[in-house]
Amino acid sequence: MISVRVPVASWSRTADVAYGGDVSECPLPPEAVAGALRPFGSSSLLPAAAYIDPRVFAWETEHFFDGGWVCVGRGDEIAAPASQRAVVVGSSSVLLSRDRNGVIRAFANICRHRGHELLPCGSVANRGVIQCPYHAWSYELDGVLRLAPHVGAPLDPVEFGLVPVALESWGGWLFVNLDGRAGSFTEHLGALPAMLANWSCEDLVVGVSHEYELAANWKLAAENYHECYHCPLIHPELCRVTHPNSGDNFRDEPGAFVGGTMDIVVGAHTMSFSGELVGSVRPSLDAAQRRQVVYVHLFPNLLLSLHPDYVMTHRIQPRTATTATIECQWLFAPEDLGRPDFSPGDGVDLWDLTNRQDWAAVESIQRSMASPLYRPGVLAHNEDAVYQFVALVANGYAGNPLVRGRITPEYSR
Repeated sequence: MISVRVPVASWSRTADVAYGGDVSECPLPPEAVAGALRPFGSSSLLPAAAYIDPRVFAWETEHFFDGGWVCVGRGDEIAAPASQRAVVVGSSSVLLSRDRNGVIRAFANICRHRGHELLPCGSVANRGVIQCPYHAWSYELDGVLRLAPHVGAPLDPVEFGLVPVALESWGGWLFVNLDGRAGSFTEHLGALPAMLANWSCEDLVVGVSHEYELAANWKLAAENYHECYHCPLIHPELCRVTHPNSGDNFRDEPGAFVGGTMDIVVGAHTMSFSGELVGSVRPSLDAAQRRQVVYVHLFPNLLLSLHPDYVMTHRIQPRTATTATIECQWLFAPEDLGRPDFSPGDGVDLWDLTNRQDWAAVESIQRSMASPLYRPGVLAHNEDAVYQFVALVANGYAGNPLVRGRITPEYSR
């Protein structure tokens, strides 16, 4: 795998509501987000405070990230037995551990002795125990306490074991929920597994990984992802291989996701500078899927771009109200990576350029959010996926279930 670093209180829920919360804690009052929840065509975007206010960011961290199903990467990133990896999640961090039988578990990345991190966030290890670097308290790979030096009387190995974190997997990606109350992961995914089954994402492996530092709120990156209205002006290279006004957006499928499709132009076969295939076409794709790119945002932080021959992901890690880290990965079939002549650069380089173009635009928007002259704008007909995402967020602020905004037939492209 190639790795490149590019400088750049628990939410209350009721049993019959899979998502939603107590709005009394939300810094944005209902009237501040009411415009975002109006029907598409009469709605507005979120107020500037949603993108710059540290109090709103703290609320989102608690409710969307500590309280939701958050993607923490690929299972094959801890592929070997005894592999360990620490990942930032919301207000905390999680330690992922694969035991000798291949079972992956997630724990709070916190030693039960004095609270030291077991691994620095972003780092990996491979050893038969989990050991704190502060006082050498050690744990088995299943989290049970193994050794507490110089403590005296023996401690109960289960009671003083690592704190478990809810963990689920789908398509080769791992998801955790810190507060343990996010609701059903199956309901969170909704129709997505069936919709994307033909790509067999669980069989793909990471070939290239880039990391970008974004001087903007995490939601602005998501909003940008959900429309190609900006593509003719900002992405001329991308528009040579895909039609910016093609395809359609998903609307009524169940699940906490937003997305749609775009068509590949005649003469091109995938998203690359040349339009030529980078990897092998996924064998189960139907005729329409071989001529499309599917874009999906699984809330809150995983963006999936599924091409005929590879899958690209953006995993967003919010840092502050005005900064985020974005991990971009390109996934290929193992047999492609095993070919001596395999070179993914034609596709990777196109998207790396596109990413940088997007980040420049998003950071410009972020600067405007701090201006007292900014007013929330309105959306064009071809920004219905932006509306769905904004409405999903606004519903969360308002304490409603996390559902997308409804698109009426009279105001759809």
